[in-house]
Amino acid sequence: MPNDKLKWILLIVLSIIWGSSFILIKKSLIYFTPYQVGGLRVFISALVLLPIAIKEVKKFPKERLKWLIIAALCGNFIPMFLFPIAETEVSSSIAGIINSMMPIFVIIVGSLAWHTPTSKTQMYGVVISFLGACILAFGNSGLGELKLIPILLLLLATLLYAISTTTVKAKLHDIPAKILSSFVFGFVLLIPSLLALVFSGFFSTFSVETFKWEGLAYVATLSIFGTGLAMMLNYKLLHISTPLFASTVTLVMPIVAVIWGFLDGEILTPIQYFGGIMILAGLIFLRTKTTKKITS
Repeated sequence: MPNDKLKWILLIVLSIIWGSSFILIKKSLIYFTPYQVGGLRVFISALVLLPIAIKEVKKFPKERLKWLIIAALCGNFIPMFLFPIAETEVSSSIAGIINSMMPIFVIIVGSLAWHTPTSKTQMYGVVISFLGACILAFGNSGLGELKLIPILLLLLATLLYAISTTTVKAKLHDIPAKILSSFVFGFVLLIPSLLALVFSGFFSTFSVETFKWEGLAYVATLSIFGTGLAMMLNYKLLHISTPLFASTVTLVMPIVAVIWGFLDGEILTPIQYFGGIMILAGLIFLRTKTTKKITS
């Protein structure tokens, strides 16, 4: 399949998977603390991908280990804790809107760190889609729900995602997606996630008779699909497109998040439908080829 078509298919699939992550985090927090949700999410993904990492251990260039660690911590570890912590105080729709700022951070980080070119037309697309995401998220609840600390945590998580995305594209783009994701989780994040579970008190309170198995099902789904599989697809998307295009998945995710909210009993307003249309309209501008770099 041509890469131009494949990247759009990957964008849609990732939007569905990651757009569903917010409701899964919300459900998981009913049973576990934010630190346990984050630790379990990474640890389960690491266990699933560890066999692949062991099998392919000789295929990773050791001289690029530092870039792998940066990408892993910024994209697959720290944000996994920041989002659950923030969602204890704000709704999943607010988390989705803050996450949709990632293309803006990608432009900033890419320009400052990697001198990545970006066209004016693509910038227009990001702005239009971001405004649509704002309307989609706030069209029902208003701005009174905003709280400073969780918003700052979500902004930090989104910035870290951008750092990871641009690092992968600049330094790890030639490594196959399966190998890259298995090394990120199986080798780099296995021990840190295990330590996070230990210090969160997960094992000290564990009991087969009283364990929250329904909650584990939510976290396991989040881990296997929303983290492990999704990161493989995301790395593949980065291989065949640009960091800016790959980050626009966060602009479509609010649509999926709102649908899940509707199924969970939330009300979808007409203005939110308008916001969804704006998000899709902005993506049209992002299809243009990058011809020149935006400079300050």
